Amino acid sequence: MLDSVALLKSDKNIENTLEKGVQLIDTFHSLRSPVVIKPNICTIDDKTGFSVTNIQVVKELIKVILKENPDISIKIVESDSMSKFAEEAFEKFGYRKLETKMQESGHDVSLVNLSQSPLIETKFEGNYFMNPKLPDILVKDKFFISLAVAKTHYLTFITGIIKNLFGLLPKKGKSVYHPDINNIITDLCRFIQPDLNIIDARMGVEGWNGPNTRKLDRFIIGNKPLSTDATMARIMGFKPEKIQHLTLAAKYNLGSLNPKVVGEKVETSKVQHNSPTK
Repeated sequence: MLDSVALLKSDKNIENTLEKGVQLIDTFHSLRSPVVIKPNICTIDDKTGFSVTNIQVVKELIKVILKENPDISIKIVESDSMSKFAEEAFEKFGYRKLETKMQESGHDVSLVNLSQSPLIETKFEGNYFMNPKLPDILVKDKFFISLAVAKTHYLTFITGIIKNLFGLLPKKGKSVYHPDINNIITDLCRFIQPDLNIIDARMGVEGWNGPNTRKLDRFIIGNKPLSTDATMARIMGFKPEKIQHLTLAAKYNLGSLNPKVVGEKVETSKVQHNSPTK
């Protein structure tokens, strides 16, 4: 797989921005059905308006995918967590309405609550997980997209592509995983091997749900999860090599801490005086 990252200034036309990014990194050569999209729906109470993946970005991404293959099957996945039930969040943030509209238009787009999905035992030995039971859709062949937002986090310092995968675990009480979260999210990334990685970095959020925000005005689109997160970390003003789960991911062919970046320059995209809230 190629390993490059497209750093793009946000266009008012989100579809154009996403399409340009996908073309720059040439990622749709391996597009296959089903496409599984994992947005970041971390809470039922988005205090900043930017902590949850914006439904408009999901809509525009689906348009780009359907342009490439109008008959492809698309699954949008999320699980219950400490701060939300997936079904309630799907309804509140417009995902259920999107599902209905797409199906009425004849497209195979559906929501999947991973906390209600059948589990399949895997053959995977990680730093934390040993042959874990995971929702069946994650075990089967798929084209996987991690669609994240740019945030800092009290446990993992940043939350982007790799941390977004934490929401694949079906257990609602995910706090039991917090003591070993860096190994856990790296294991999940190794198992899933995302095919396309997109970060909506138009607004950076300090803390997983705020309260402060910083205007970044960028989209970050990459072939590899680590490379995409490393680029996000840099424009947030951080050093990727100082972030534990990124240095851990670098050991497993998940991308580079110093990837090739096309489009906008990292140096001119950096936010000034950014720091995580505690």
